[in-house]
Amino acid sequence: MSIPPANPLINDPPEWLAKGAPHLWLPYTQMQTTPMALPIAKTDGVRLTLADGRELIDGISSWWTAAHGYNHPHIRAAVTDQLEKMPHVMLGGLAHEPACRLATRLSEKLPGDLGHVFFSESGSVSVEIAMKIAVQYGINNGKKGRTRFVSFKGGYHGDTLATMSVCDPDEGMHTLFKGAIAEQFICELPTDEEKTAALDAFLGEHAQEVAAVVTEPLVQGAGGMRFHSPETLKTLRALCDKHDMLLILDEIFTGFGRTGSMFACEQAGIVPDIVTLSKALTGGTMALAATIATARVFEAFLGEEAGKALMHGPTYTGNPLACAAANASLDLFEREPRLDQAAAISAQLKRELEPARELPGVKDVRVMGAIGVIELDAIGDMNAIKRRFVEEGVWIRPFGNIVYTTPPLVIGPQDLARLTGAMVKITAEMAGN
Repeated sequence: MSIPPANPLINDPPEWLAKGAPHLWLPYTQMQTTPMALPIAKTDGVRLTLADGRELIDGISSWWTAAHGYNHPHIRAAVTDQLEKMPHVMLGGLAHEPACRLATRLSEKLPGDLGHVFFSESGSVSVEIAMKIAVQYGINNGKKGRTRFVSFKGGYHGDTLATMSVCDPDEGMHTLFKGAIAEQFICELPTDEEKTAALDAFLGEHAQEVAAVVTEPLVQGAGGMRFHSPETLKTLRALCDKHDMLLILDEIFTGFGRTGSMFACEQAGIVPDIVTLSKALTGGTMALAATIATARVFEAFLGEEAGKALMHGPTYTGNPLACAAANASLDLFEREPRLDQAAAISAQLKRELEPARELPGVKDVRVMGAIGVIELDAIGDMNAIKRRFVEEGVWIRPFGNIVYTTPPLVIGPQDLARLTGAMVKITAEMAGN
């Protein structure tokens, strides 16, 4: 049995970690060389508490989910109440209030007529469902050859087989699977006139093959926290309309205030044909995702023939506990000033990360909403860098060549300053090496 290498940050691992670590296969981890994971005993607010009592300020909100911080009493109470009534029931032939209420509220909050909500358990699956809907939309409308997708360099949409096919094939994680996944069209985002003209021509040439264009609005997250403008989204909407293709926006990362608006597409004033949501949907409490379509898309699945229906159904789709958490999270977005908090975080990030721009090896410093990024030429010993952040009392997890923070929207100025201070300090240390 392989035992993870010792972690110098853990003096005396708790028994459950010592026994369990050899059996636990962690995500995005080379288990032979990565030190034993840190043992977390509890979470509260913006803090992670280790088993030995040390506290870390969480700078990445557990992969961008904990918008309201951890263990928020309103969400906890909603889940507890739902647990006592009905933990789960299938949505096949049945329905329950939490799912109906959540579907209604999401439809009311999203722009345009995005009003038909299909629930699943993960963001990756929600994108797969969107892709499946797009292909069947063409079939139901008599356009059977439209089975491929256009997505963009730097994009990331998940790790399941279909979503891997619309990720940037050169970004590293999915290159092994060439030949096992469908080949899609990976293009340049239309960020200027030349790229717009090239994409326009490409879509025209492949119009009879393409079911939909898929992109992350404003920020390509796991592909490197790359930003683009609302004008780019407007261009994509116009090109999809011109070439009669669906536009799928993956708002799994960007939704729920992260870019400064409730949904990123609002900043462009456009309405996608399908949008996918997850991560902060439940405030970082439960696994839930949603694929939401416009009336035009939904109505293509209606008819007397059973074969026109969307034949898809995750076992835990619309789980009542997760829907209760999501409804409670929406309550907080309505009652508390989350977008104002995102704006305050944005201003502080711009101010406090800017000094890193002058450091050797720094390519760029950029901020959008509650996202702060220091991009470097390269990061050397990633395990050592992660260890230094823990030693500074913060949880920051760099990847690729970027050091970034996506803190909970409820973080206070002092805690945020601890995060930005550590980012600049450790970036300077890397430059010194």
